[in-house]
Amino acid sequence: MMIKAEKPVKGAKILILGITFKENCPDIRNTRAIDIHKALTDFGIEVTIYDPWAKPEEVMHEYGVPIISEFPESNGYAAIILAVAHKEFLSLNLSTLKSSGTLIYDVKGILPANITDSRL
Repeated sequence: MMIKAEKPVKGAKILILGITFKENCPDIRNTRAIDIHKALTDFGIEVTIYDPWAKPEEVMHEYGVPIISEFPESNGYAAIILAVAHKEFLSLNLSTLKSSGTLIYDVKGILPANITDSRL
């Protein structure tokens, strides 16, 4: 999506919402969201992960990846990827994180279609 939108990929900042195995559950074992993180960092993208259910110390121990446990207040993300359908994400005001041209990709298809740029 970023390439199609002619956005620079290397060095871009992306926010991933969710790292747990499934929604509304703290279990991080067998999560596929870590594969998204790996693919993005392989392209030189700066990835921030926010998950209100996951314990940062467990994610760091299991995957060696830091996560934030508080919803970020800054914007400037080139893209936001909703990777896990936590109930908390339904009421997020993503406009506070969007800058002009921020892409939103909804892996789980839970966000209103009018605020996403693409979904599975």
